[in-house]
Amino acid sequence: MNWLGAVPAWCWWLIALVLVAGGQQYRVVLANGEATEARKELSDYRLEVSERDRRAAAQARIEEQRRQAAAEEEGESARKKLELAKSRAADAESAADGLRGEIARLRDGHRATCHAIAAQQRQAGTSAVVVLGGLLEEADRMAGDLAAALERSRIAGLSCESMADQLHR
Repeated sequence: MNWLGAVPAWCWWLIALVLVAGGQQYRVVLANGEATEARKELSDYRLEVSERDRRAAAQARIEEQRRQAAAEEEGESARKKLELAKSRAADAESAADGLRGEIARLRDGHRATCHAIAAQQRQAGTSAVVVLGGLLEEADRMAGDLAAALERSRIAGLSCESMADQLHR
C-alpha cells in the first residue's frame, strides 16, 4: 500500500473526476442517439399522418363530387318530369275546356228545343241540366287541379327518395 500513498490526494480526486465526467459524457452520447432516433420516428409519424389526411381529404372530395352529381342528375330528372306533368296538365285542361264548351252547347241546345207548352217541365229540366252541368264543370276543374298537384307531389317525393338512396350508397 505504499505505492498508493505515493500518489498525491489531488490526483485521486482528479482520477475520480475524470471517471465521473467520462461516465456522464457516455450517458450524454447515448441520450443524443436516442433523441435523434425519436426525432426520426416523429418525423416518419408526421409524414404518415399527413399522407393519411391527404388521402382522406381526396376520398371526401370524390364522395362529395359523386353526391353532388347524383343530386344534380336527380334534380334534372325531376325538372323534366315536372315539365312533362305540366304539359300533360295543359293538355288535360285544354280537353276539359272542350268538354265545358260541349256542355254549354248542349245546355243552349236544350233551351232551344224545349216547347213553350210545357213551361213548368222545361224550367225543371233546364234547371236540372244547368245544375248538373255546373257541377260537372266544377268537378272536372277540381279533378284537374288535384291531379296536377298530386303529380307534382309524387314527382317531388320520388326525386327526394331517389336522392336519399344515392347519398346512402
